[in-house]
Amino acid sequence: MTIEIVRIPVLDDNYVWLLHEPLSGETVAVDPAVAEPVLAEADRRGWTIGQIWNTHWHGDHIGGNAAIQAATGATVSAPAAEAAKIPTLDVALREGDTVRIGAIEGRVMEVPAHTAGHIAIHLLSEESVFVGDTLFAMGCGRLFEGTPQQMFVNMERLAELPDDTRVYCAHEYTQSNGRYALVAEPDNGAIRERMEQVDAARAQGEPTVPTTIGLERATNPFMRAGSAEELARRRAAKDVFRG
Repeated sequence: MTIEIVRIPVLDDNYVWLLHEPLSGETVAVDPAVAEPVLAEADRRGWTIGQIWNTHWHGDHIGGNAAIQAATGATVSAPAAEAAKIPTLDVALREGDTVRIGAIEGRVMEVPAHTAGHIAIHLLSEESVFVGDTLFAMGCGRLFEGTPQQMFVNMERLAELPDDTRVYCAHEYTQSNGRYALVAEPDNGAIRERMEQVDAARAQGEPTVPTTIGLERATNPFMRAGSAEELARRRAAKDVFRG
């Protein structure tokens, strides 16, 4: 990797991702739920945030936009389809558009379902994809504004990325997702093995993301769903699961 990626835990279970490209000195904040800890971490490292990338409009992803803009003059790039819900937006992003940090290029993927205009940003050269609340470790986002068919297509698209691609999601949901995954696929030994590692990590207060596409292909019941109907059944079951 040529960029540095820093995980900043905020709120109860959110992660803000801070990207820094050392050759240009450029820094990007991805989905800043709040401003203060993000600005503090950047300042601690001697970085200045010049851009914000939002994957969708929810408040725990854009809540820090205005204060970071005010402090740094950062440009906000966010989904064009959600422009009306992101008042700080400067650059509207659509499928196939590109964003840049230094010489590193990211490709915009429209992945609606959690919200109507949700996007992901794939940095091919960095083997990294920033997925917001579309794909989680062993899970996927709730279908607040979209359909199971849309989420099924999202899972298929993301599954086509190289197995080594690191997946940067925006929440620490792995342990609860994994408990459901064990119920959804009780005979999947890869899930059982992974959950042993997840439980051990969380017991020590350690994070479980980023994950990888390969790991999700093996253990994520939503990425492994064989049809939109199966994904819908699994999503409905997860929505009421208490495990």
